[in-house]
Amino acid sequence: MSTEHPAEAETFPGESPTPPPTRRTFIATTTVVGGVAVAGGLIAASPALAAEETVAAEVVPGSRVSLTVNGVRRTVTIDNRTSLLDLLRERLDLTGSKKGCNAGACGACTVLVDGRRVNSCLTLAVRLEGAEVTTIEGLAKGDRLHPMQQAFIDQDAFQCGFCTSGQIMSGVGCIQEGHTGSAEEIREWMSGNLCRCGCYVKIERAVEQAAAGRK
Repeated sequence: MSTEHPAEAETFPGESPTPPPTRRTFIATTTVVGGVAVAGGLIAASPALAAEETVAAEVVPGSRVSLTVNGVRRTVTIDNRTSLLDLLRERLDLTGSKKGCNAGACGACTVLVDGRRVNSCLTLAVRLEGAEVTTIEGLAKGDRLHPMQQAFIDQDAFQCGFCTSGQIMSGVGCIQEGHTGSAEEIREWMSGNLCRCGCYVKIERAVEQAAAGRK
């Protein structure tokens, strides 16, 4: 039989034996020491990181773009991330196009680009070099309203008016694209424009009126 015994911790007179560390105290101690080391590294590196972020913030990719808006040639230098809607509203002061959902779901920002409907909130302005853009401000001819604008008044096709500019522009595009053969076709091709006031029946009639006047 073995006469060996487990080694005992050496103690000095008047001292209590020190128990071996438990798993819990070992993990806690390791975490604290590691955290201090990491924090120290972050603090030491922060000036360099801040400098890099400052340089990155100062270098914004931009481009010069020329396009025709409502018959007027405009040349602007813009951030490459600028949407057509923000260019129209913030740089060109054409606020008729509304920022609704800003995600292409409501149609309040609808304008015409080269005669076709687009959601201007989803369209990058930098991609429109040489394009022809028409907004609600460009429809009327002096004091004479566009037939679609007049039809919306005749049919009382708006209440709050927030979606109206996008509805009118979409209606104009709908006619130009040849999608007014029936009430059902108009509803289908105007379905991307939402009206929170629920004026859909009158909007449909307004598009029908404007389409009939064009024939």
